[in-house]
Amino acid sequence: MTTAQLRQNGPLSPARHTMSKVPEVTALFWIIKVLTTGMGETASDYLAHVMDPMIAVALGGVALLAALAVQFAVRRYVAWIYWTGIVMVSVFGTMAADVLHVGLGVPYLVSTPFFLLALAAVFGVWFATERTLSIHSIHTRRREVFYWATVLATFALGTAAGDLTATTMSLGYLGSGIVFAALIAVPAVAHRWFGLGAIPSFWIAYVLTRPLGASFADWMAVSHDRGGLDLGLGPVTAGWTVAILALVGYLAATRRDVSR
Repeated sequence: MTTAQLRQNGPLSPARHTMSKVPEVTALFWIIKVLTTGMGETASDYLAHVMDPMIAVALGGVALLAALAVQFAVRRYVAWIYWTGIVMVSVFGTMAADVLHVGLGVPYLVSTPFFLLALAAVFGVWFATERTLSIHSIHTRRREVFYWATVLATFALGTAAGDLTATTMSLGYLGSGIVFAALIAVPAVAHRWFGLGAIPSFWIAYVLTRPLGASFADWMAVSHDRGGLDLGLGPVTAGWTVAILALVGYLAATRRDVSR
């Protein structure tokens, strides 16, 4: 989904053009989004290995709150601030899903539907309150709260769904990544040829980016006996972080993702 398609499928306000808090939806948006999901997955796992998991969760929560506080404080979209928030959501969303499974013993067959219901609840309240789920209507504080609550829910759901297919369903990380690479094309096809609206297409694809990126990142990081390339959590996290920094730096310099 692109910005032009999304604009055709939801009510907009002129205020958005003077107070935009989200980027334009371009090819680079989707590439960076997938990179943040993979980086968040391996970064979360790496932190849980090098420090006490509970301390890692606490630090992740503090970092997330700090990033969102800055995001809410600015009056317009700023590439570095926005994508830092997304990265922190990715790391903490992974931790939240892992705590349910590893810490509390909740199986992925339970946590995945739970996060799906949580996401549906956020969407339901958002739409009932604002009458739109368009990301290009984020020009009030309340809509911004709904937006970031949705983002957090999509990351937690995507994490659980990716682990469900990779481990519980025994597809492995590479197999899981291939499955989600195919699935992410479904909303685009449904929108292009079968009349699915741009807004639901966008959010379906947005959810699927999480298990897509996380599956391939895990495949690169985990050991050979787990079906991976055994590159290590630290190096994979660093490599994906460099890619994110380069692309976000490009957007910050060119402002190609800023509404004009």
